[in-house]
Amino acid sequence: MTFTLNENAYRSDSAAAKQAMFDDLRPQLQGLVAGETDRVANSANFSALVFNSMPGLNWAGFYFLQGDELVLGPFQGKPACIRIQRGRGVCGGAVDQGEAIVVADVHAFPGHIACDVNSRSELVVPLRAGGAVIGVFDLDSPLPGRFDADDLAGIESLLRILEATF
Repeated sequence: MTFTLNENAYRSDSAAAKQAMFDDLRPQLQGLVAGETDRVANSANFSALVFNSMPGLNWAGFYFLQGDELVLGPFQGKPACIRIQRGRGVCGGAVDQGEAIVVADVHAFPGHIACDVNSRSELVVPLRAGGAVIGVFDLDSPLPGRFDADDLAGIESLLRILEATF
């Protein structure tokens, strides 16, 4: 397998800059997961690619659904909460709702679980296999209001590539 990782320093101050970043990340991710079906390996590379490419992050990783709990999966950043009850916090809420949640200020989100006190904003996107939610991809930032609809669309486009490997 061959793949090329781009060493660009991406910006996130405009929709055009975000579009260019995600346009670069999609083929990089496709190269990373080509021919690989192991969920842990692909999720680990996904987390590393996003964490090292998107500016303004302090955490990027997965939680996988096991019964009524989300259990920590591959991630980049500081140590994190290991288990989150379904329906609790942003991650548990995204599972229950079956849709992404963008939080501009985590301190204003009822029931937010503070794994890292430095996190100020969050983006959580459900991960699916066979149409069913099997977990979430979670992004945290120390910057208030870091995430928007462009980030959501870009992350969703990357997750579709990952989900095709499951």
